[in-house]
Amino acid sequence: MTRNLSISNRLREVLLNGRWIANTNYKDQIISISWEQSIQKIASLNTIAALTFHINYYLAGLSKVFDGGPLDIQDKFSFDLAPIESKADWDKLVNEFISNAEKFSNQVEQLSDEKFDEGFVDEKYGTYLRNIEGVIEHSYYHLGQISLIKKMLLEN
Repeated sequence: MTRNLSISNRLREVLLNGRWIANTNYKDQIISISWEQSIQKIASLNTIAALTFHINYYLAGLSKVFDGGPLDIQDKFSFDLAPIESKADWDKLVNEFISNAEKFSNQVEQLSDEKFDEGFVDEKYGTYLRNIEGVIEHSYYHLGQISLIKKMLLEN
């Protein structure tokens, strides 16, 4: 298997349809809760909606770079979620997340082997590979949080 297929499959595992590492994925976790559950706070933890927005923010921002645009995302804005006040608001975020996850996975699948080793936007960001692997690791980190928060919500 070529590097682009291997890495795009890893993205799809954590974001859309995998079960190998975590026995779940974002899509499974977020499509199976109500909008009310998505915004329910437990102590000082982030909400599931906030974590979904957070990962989606990075997927959309990196995807824009893959399309030839600028890297204009900033960490300080990565939790600036608009209020979720209805099922329609939650469905919109879920659908955007799934769409961006599919798009980004497809973009990675289309990369040439050489592109993975090229610098990403600026030397300080490392290579394309480093950034894609960062998305995977970051996504698993927050997927674990979502899974635990969901479990806490369902126990109440």
